[in-house]
Amino acid sequence: MARTALTVQNVELAGLAVSYVAANADGHAVANDGNVALHVKNTGGGACTVTVTATGKMAGVSLVKPAVSVPATTGDRMIGPFDTTEFNQMDGSVYVDYSTTSGVTVAAIRLPKP
Repeated sequence: MARTALTVQNVELAGLAVSYVAANADGHAVANDGNVALHVKNTGGGACTVTVTATGKMAGVSLVKPAVSVPATTGDRMIGPFDTTEFNQMDGSVYVDYSTTSGVTVAAIRLPKP
Protein backbone atom coordinates (compact mmCIF):
# COMPACT_ATOMS: atom_id res chain seq x y z
CA MET A 1 0.00 0.00 0.00
CA ALA A 2 1.00 3.64 -0.21
CA ARG A 3 0.70 6.70 1.96
CA THR A 4 -2.88 8.02 1.65
CA ALA A 5 -4.19 11.57 1.66
CA LEU A 6 -6.08 12.64 4.76
CA THR A 7 -8.86 15.16 4.12
CA VAL A 8 -8.52 18.37 6.15
CA GLN A 9 -11.69 19.50 7.92
CA ASN A 10 -12.33 23.17 8.67
CA VAL A 11 -13.34 24.38 12.12
CA GLU A 12 -16.14 26.92 11.75
CA LEU A 13 -18.00 29.25 14.09
CA ALA A 14 -21.12 27.10 13.65
CA GLY A 15 -19.14 24.07 14.83
CA LEU A 16 -17.55 20.99 13.29
CA ALA A 17 -18.66 17.39 13.71
CA VAL A 18 -15.23 15.82 13.27
CA SER A 19 -14.94 12.69 11.10
CA TYR A 20 -12.17 10.22 11.91
CA VAL A 21 -10.54 7.63 9.65
CA ALA A 22 -8.47 4.59 10.52
CA ALA A 23 -4.73 5.21 10.70
CA ASN A 24 -2.99 3.86 7.59
CA ALA A 25 -0.11 1.42 8.16
CA ASP A 26 1.78 3.21 5.36
CA GLY A 27 1.06 6.65 6.83
CA HIS A 28 -0.88 9.68 5.70
CA ALA A 29 -0.15 12.81 3.68
CA VAL A 30 -1.95 15.92 4.93
CA ALA A 31 -2.25 19.16 2.93
CA ASN A 32 -0.74 21.83 5.18
CA ASP A 33 -1.04 25.61 5.14
CA GLY A 34 0.58 26.03 8.55
CA ASN A 35 -2.76 26.03 10.34
CA VAL A 36 -3.48 22.29 10.39
CA ALA A 37 -3.45 20.02 13.43
CA LEU A 38 -4.10 16.31 13.93
CA HIS A 39 -6.41 14.71 16.47
CA VAL A 40 -5.36 11.11 17.09
CA LYS A 41 -7.45 8.68 19.15
CA ASN A 42 -6.29 5.27 20.35
CA THR A 43 -8.69 2.57 21.56
CA GLY A 44 -6.15 -0.21 20.93
CA GLY A 45 -4.38 -2.28 23.55
CA GLY A 46 -0.98 -0.61 23.18
CA ALA A 47 0.40 2.91 22.95
CA CYS A 48 0.87 4.39 19.46
CA THR A 49 3.72 6.71 18.55
CA VAL A 50 2.76 9.28 15.91
CA THR A 51 5.74 10.69 14.00
CA VAL A 52 5.60 13.77 11.75
CA THR A 53 8.41 14.07 9.22
CA ALA A 54 10.40 17.28 9.59
CA THR A 55 11.90 18.49 6.31
CA GLY A 56 13.62 21.70 7.33
CA LYS A 57 17.11 22.43 8.61
CA MET A 58 18.39 24.93 11.13
CA ALA A 59 22.04 25.97 10.82
CA GLY A 60 22.52 23.06 8.42
CA VAL A 61 21.25 20.47 10.91
CA SER A 62 18.13 18.47 10.09
CA LEU A 63 15.25 19.11 12.46
CA VAL A 64 14.12 16.28 14.74
CA LYS A 65 10.91 14.50 13.78
CA PRO A 66 8.41 15.04 16.58
CA ALA A 67 7.17 11.73 18.01
CA VAL A 68 4.03 11.88 20.16
CA SER A 69 2.90 8.93 22.26
CA VAL A 70 -0.86 8.33 22.27
CA PRO A 71 -1.72 6.15 25.29
CA ALA A 72 -3.55 2.85 24.91
CA THR A 73 -7.29 2.26 25.34
CA THR A 74 -8.64 5.79 25.86
CA GLY A 75 -5.73 7.95 24.72
CA ASP A 76 -6.08 10.94 22.45
CA ARG A 77 -3.71 13.73 21.47
CA MET A 78 -3.90 16.96 19.49
CA ILE A 79 -0.69 17.41 17.45
CA GLY A 80 0.32 20.55 15.55
CA PRO A 81 -0.05 22.98 13.94
CA PHE A 82 2.87 22.40 11.57
CA ASP A 83 5.08 25.21 10.27
CA THR A 84 5.24 24.94 6.48
CA THR A 85 8.99 25.58 6.24
CA GLU A 86 9.82 22.90 8.79
CA PHE A 87 7.36 20.14 7.87
CA ASN A 88 5.99 20.49 4.32
CA GLN A 89 7.06 18.10 1.59
CA MET A 90 7.60 19.43 -1.95
CA ASP A 91 3.87 18.96 -2.69
CA GLY A 92 2.79 21.05 0.34
CA SER A 93 1.77 18.09 2.49
CA VAL A 94 2.95 16.82 5.86
CA TYR A 95 3.86 13.12 6.25
CA VAL A 96 2.47 11.33 9.30
CA ASP A 97 3.42 7.80 10.40
CA TYR A 98 2.11 5.49 13.13
CA SER A 99 3.92 2.81 15.14
CA THR A 100 0.69 0.80 15.24
CA THR A 101 -2.70 1.22 13.62
CA SER A 102 -4.86 -1.20 15.61
CA GLY A 103 -7.63 0.89 17.17
CA VAL A 104 -6.05 4.17 16.02
CA THR A 105 -8.13 6.84 14.26
CA VAL A 106 -7.13 10.29 13.10
CA ALA A 107 -8.63 13.55 11.86
CA ALA A 108 -6.88 16.51 10.24
CA ILE A 109 -8.35 19.81 11.38
CA ARG A 110 -7.71 23.29 10.01
CA LEU A 111 -7.85 25.77 12.85
CA PRO A 112 -9.43 29.16 12.29
CA LYS A 113 -6.92 31.92 11.58
CA PRO A 114 -6.56 34.42 14.43
